[in-house]
Order: sequence, then structure tokens, then C-alpha cells
Amino acid sequence: MLKREQIIAWGQIIGGCLIGALAYPWFLVPNHIAPGGLTGLATVLNYLFGLPVGTTSLVLNIPLFLVGYRSMGGMFAVRSLAATLLFSLFIDALPLPCLTQDPMLASVFGGALLGIGLGLILRAGATTGGTDMAARMVHKLIPHLTVGMILFAIDGIVVVLAGIYIHIEHALYAFISIFVSAQAINLVVDGLTTEKACYVITSATDQVRTQVMSELNRGVTLLSAKGGYSGEERPLLLCVVSAQEVARLKLIVRRADEKAFVFISDAHEVLGEGFRQLNAEE
Repeated sequence: MLKREQIIAWGQIIGGCLIGALAYPWFLVPNHIAPGGLTGLATVLNYLFGLPVGTTSLVLNIPLFLVGYRSMGGMFAVRSLAATLLFSLFIDALPLPCLTQDPMLASVFGGALLGIGLGLILRAGATTGGTDMAARMVHKLIPHLTVGMILFAIDGIVVVLAGIYIHIEHALYAFISIFVSAQAINLVVDGLTTEKACYVITSATDQVRTQVMSELNRGVTLLSAKGGYSGEERPLLLCVVSAQEVARLKLIVRRADEKAFVFISDAHEVLGEGFRQLNAEE
């Protein structure tokens, strides 16, 4: 019997493939927008030769999977292969009408749908594209090039091809679609960042610690810090609060020590007491 986590993961893969695939017949393919990657290249080939986007994408992915599967973990390889097959199948099998002939709307909504779908697939520990594996292989050969840089270069090449063989305006719309898709992926994978990690160095350590715990009902961790210039050992307070609590935290620090040093950063995911549980359903 499949464990609950596995059921959730496979549900995310299937749902992500379906949502992402909807972007192609509804928005991207009818408006000749190629949003990077091998599926984007398949969109260009569809415009030039009428080849089905899903099948062409699958054929292009097969060699990369054959070369790169050994570098993938067993479960990651299985899930990624299944996601690639489902994604390609859904693109060709969904006989859906185009929802808009406006390329701007198509690039925005198509990118959003695609990003949501790919984000769900990534959260499940899978991928739909051989370009990820190609990027990892190139990274091993040229370590100073990051995987992100290589993926951006691949997307750029596909968009340039779209500009050459379709029209320069469609290439510009493709960049919009890629940007929207990336934002949607980040939103799905990381969620809305509402928590803040706050670091405080103050001479009133005990007062700030006590008031944060009593007024905000948040835990505080004391870390040991050493001044790079002075060499002085001082405690560093670490506290994670919601975005709505940041103003109150700064007020607490200001009341205790106006010369305190405060550093606040986004905490993309916080798990544990007071926040989402570590074993919470994704």
C-alpha cells in the first residue's frame, strides 16, 4: 500500500502535469509562444512542420533521459519519467479550444498555468524536462557555469529560434511567459513568504529576549557571535516572526536599546513549533 506521502506526491505530479499541459492548447500553441525548454522547441517545430507538441517534446526528451538517468536518484528518475510521459500525453490528448488570440494575455495566463503545473511537479520531487539533466551534465563539464545559467541559456536559444522562424514579437512574448512561469513556480514551491528571520545584537539581550517571548509569544535562540573588528564576544538573538509581527519586534528592540543592530531577512519556509508542522501535508 502506498504511503500517504507517496499518494500526495503522485497526486501533485498528475495534477501538475494536467494544469501545465492546459497552457499549451488554451494559450501557447495557438499564439505560437515558445516558453523555453524542449517543449518550447517542440512549439517552434509545430509552427514550422505541424508536428504535435507533446509527442515531439517526448521524442526530444528520450535521449537526454537515457544519458542522464544514472545521475538521478531512483525515485526521482521514476517520477520524472512518469511526469514527462503524462505531460506530453496531456498536451496532445486534450482537444481544447484556444481561449484568446491576444498574445499578451496568452503569454501571461499561459505562463502562469505552466508555472503552477511545473511547481507542483517540482514539489513532488520530479521534473518534466530533459533540459534539467542536460544542464546538470554541462555543469559537471564546466563547473563555473551554474545549472540556472545553463537553463537560462537553453531557454534563450529556444526563444531566439522562435524569433527567427516565427516572429520577433512572439519571442518577446515568450520572454514574458518565461518570467511569469518562473514567478508562479517560485510561488508554488516556496509559498508566499510571510515569515521573517530576525537577528539582533544588543547590549540589552535579556530584556529583548524576555519581551519577545512574553509579548510576541515567540521562541528566541541565543547564538554566540564575535565582532570582526573588535574581537568582542557578544550574544546574537535569532527569532522567526510573521511579517505582521516585525513592527512590534522592532519596537521591543528600540525600547530596550536604540543602538541595537537588527538584521531581518525572508524565511522562505518555517517548520516547527508555532508554525507549520514538519510532517504537515504538502
